Amino acid sequence: MAVSTSPEAPIPVGEVSRLIGGWIDRLGAVWVEGQITQLSRRPGAGVVFLTLRDPSHDISVSVTCYRQVFDRVAEVVGEGARVVVHAKPEWYAPRGQLSLRAAEIKPVGVGELLARLEQLKKSLAAEGLFAADRKKPLPFLPQLIGLVCGRASAAERDVLENARHRWPAVRFAVRNVPVQGVHAVPQVIGAVQELDALPEVDVIIVARGGGSVEDLLPFSDEQLIRAVGAAATPVVSAIGHEPDTPLLDLVADLRASTPTDAAKKVVPDVGEELARIGQLRERAWRAIDGFVQREERGLHAALHRPCIQRPRRMVEDREEQVTALLERGRRTLGHLLDRADSELSHTLARVVALSPKATLERGYAVLQKPDGSAVRGPGEVGADEELRARVAEGAFRVRVNGDPGAESAPA
Repeated sequence: MAVSTSPEAPIPVGEVSRLIGGWIDRLGAVWVEGQITQLSRRPGAGVVFLTLRDPSHDISVSVTCYRQVFDRVAEVVGEGARVVVHAKPEWYAPRGQLSLRAAEIKPVGVGELLARLEQLKKSLAAEGLFAADRKKPLPFLPQLIGLVCGRASAAERDVLENARHRWPAVRFAVRNVPVQGVHAVPQVIGAVQELDALPEVDVIIVARGGGSVEDLLPFSDEQLIRAVGAAATPVVSAIGHEPDTPLLDLVADLRASTPTDAAKKVVPDVGEELARIGQLRERAWRAIDGFVQREERGLHAALHRPCIQRPRRMVEDREEQVTALLERGRRTLGHLLDRADSELSHTLARVVALSPKATLERGYAVLQKPDGSAVRGPGEVGADEELRARVAEGAFRVRVNGDPGAESAPA
């Protein structure tokens, strides 16, 4: 329950410690897993002191147990071992310290560790952390390589020597950290995050030599896996030997079987690249030379074609055809015009022969009334009616004398 206090009515330190102890005493016994970092077994002492640490976090707690409790597992448990402890939290009021009083200690076996790793692997895979589409491609020639490894380790030497042998100008940003034990996980995470934050680092290699399953456990830690999965810089995992497969291999953008293999996969070989460049130059030269030769042959063949040798030959041949067609057209058109002229002359002659004017020229006359209509019979005119007589050379007026109808009557 909350305690009512104020600046005017504080409570003593001893009372605070007593209250905390009371709250802790209400807690029951719990099973706790961790890694032993410190172990104190004083000769003749009835109590064993040890420190239990969470490998994934920078958190430790003191554990005490009676000697007979620890003696049951003393042969298989030591510093660095992972154990499961059944203990009850205790509060030491005089010093204000929290500790665990262990009633039972069980070592975590390899089989159990592997089972937990398999379960963690399935859980992370379900989240998509191991998906292939999350993998980032490595740069062809990294300018600066981040290396996370143990200090003065064989892994560091293998990566540096092989990389510089392949490409002497390569540069490294090395971060030496513990690669096993309780401090490995947080420091490896910190080194990866530090290198990932540097924009000039093109790729990060996390390297370690071989070891037992327990030694490689830090590289299967969930916090480290998530930190590598969140990195923006490509990460190469080079942990242990070929058979070793920590979970870091699955989340990394590239898995190398050994640190030496990591150097070979990250850094190109200058000799191989020079040889490849020479081969490409030779291929390019052959391709260009072949292209030029083909074009020369094509140009030679084109220049020796008759149309190129005598470019006017086709025009000359066509000129004769055009001339012949032109003459033929002229003859045809002349025949058509002559025929049309003859037909026109015959038509004109018939028209002239049938025209009233020709009739008038033979001595005939046309009588027209004042309104211009022609007189076709005697009955159309009256006595003394004035008419217009049209002849070939002109026209004149006439008058009807007497009754025209009487003259036309039959005798």
